[in-house]
Amino acid sequence: MSPLVVLLILLLFSCSPSSSVPIGSRDILRAIDIDSNTGPDLHDAAVDLNTTNFDQVLRNTPATYAIVEFFAHWCPACRNYKPHYEKVARLFNGPDAVHPGIILMTRVDCASKINTRLCDNFSVGHYPMLLWGNPSKFVSGSWDPKKDKNEIRLIDDGRTAERLLNWINKQIGSFFSLDDQKFENDHLASNASDPEQIARAVYDIEEATSTAYDIILEQKMIKSETRASLIKFLQILVVHHPSRRCRKGSAEVLVNFDDLCPSDMGTPNKQEATDGNGKGALRNFQICGKEVPRGYWMFCRGSKNETRGFSCGLWILLHSLSVRIEDGESQLAFTAMCDFIHNFFICEECRQHFYEMCLSVSSPFNKTRDFALWLWSAHNKVNVRLIKEEASLGTGDPKFRKIIWPSKQLCPSCYFSLSKNNDGTSQIVWNRDEVFKFLVSYYGKMLVSLYKDKGLLGDDGTDRVSLEDLATTTNAVVVPVGAALAIALASCAFGALACFWRSQQKNRKYLHQLHSLKNI
Repeated sequence: MSPLVVLLILLLFSCSPSSSVPIGSRDILRAIDIDSNTGPDLHDAAVDLNTTNFDQVLRNTPATYAIVEFFAHWCPACRNYKPHYEKVARLFNGPDAVHPGIILMTRVDCASKINTRLCDNFSVGHYPMLLWGNPSKFVSGSWDPKKDKNEIRLIDDGRTAERLLNWINKQIGSFFSLDDQKFENDHLASNASDPEQIARAVYDIEEATSTAYDIILEQKMIKSETRASLIKFLQILVVHHPSRRCRKGSAEVLVNFDDLCPSDMGTPNKQEATDGNGKGALRNFQICGKEVPRGYWMFCRGSKNETRGFSCGLWILLHSLSVRIEDGESQLAFTAMCDFIHNFFICEECRQHFYEMCLSVSSPFNKTRDFALWLWSAHNKVNVRLIKEEASLGTGDPKFRKIIWPSKQLCPSCYFSLSKNNDGTSQIVWNRDEVFKFLVSYYGKMLVSLYKDKGLLGDDGTDRVSLEDLATTTNAVVVPVGAALAIALASCAFGALACFWRSQQKNRKYLHQLHSLKNI
């Protein structure tokens, strides 16, 4: 062996044995860079966009405003500006945002060839360049600096984090500061007297639906004795959830549910197989789409981390379902809702209290009105109990104290009379007809008004289908095939999904009778 070959071998073996970076790879530069850092980099708060996701992200964001930074990754000025932009973005973006849901801060790399046309559409003439506007105005949009009137504006004074935030404050009359801390929310206004704020809660309903689904999977709550109640509740979501994303996601879960969580899953062999493949595979389904959960609340955000949030979003979901069902569906929806809370709500005391109220109902519901008013009354009973407990323990949210709802300020016509008892409690005589009208408006049209404006509902903003058509005539379980057909006829967007579902159900051995679909 020649001396040169021996020398090369020694050089190769002198490299660190722990290094897995191939010789000549550019990854070695990244590895050296990582090793030289004293600590891990914080995750970028600004959302990276490109031509493939630009319209989708900006169309679906719950934020009221958007900022798009156009930059080039090779530009030294852009690299130097990034820490300033990120400092502001951390106030508004992501699960740790101090002021979530107000401004979506994004960036587009114009040096990437895929974004060439996108950057041309917005007349990018220098780096970095920041544009401001309503998110919907960016969708399939453009910006021309020569136009006198533009719905998208150039941010001309944002070269530092301080100056950018000052520019934002001037535009929307806010008082945001770089020193703002999460959950110190003295700026939050009470939403008790502003009915239009409920429109922002549609995003919280998505968040609550996704959170509930994740809890069910994480806590392994799907068992042979609980699967039927989950199927029933999912079928209600398929037909009546206010969010199209959640309706579609619920349908996708139902399509695959029997395969992943079979009815005989209680047997030892099936249980083992399901734990290994079924429930784990259910995690691959995002019940309200890939953008949810977002990690923050909007209408349901409390002034403290531990208040409101999930429980608030879940209550709004239940109320919205109660006013969207048809008369003939009310008892089925009531049973499904009670069973869902009883089997899957993880707070033991809360679910027991709720289920006791369910058991106190002596006769079946025949009207949507009766079911919606029962749920409203049950919610107020919960509030009465919590008002006393939170007052004695000091655990309530000081900015959002529990009240008997709706307040007279929010719905004056809901009250026949209001007086005080000797113990300080309120004595209210309700106009129940007016209360029902309020519930239908508040949790119906008003709740989905923001979604309707964004085009995320059906053409008429409803997608109504009768839930009766999803039930079997036996005392077994509700059969998913009906849900699939209902969705197929209710929305052409689910056509392909329904075809697949029907092929999956072709050899099923369920005994059922399919009712004719109506109200489509």
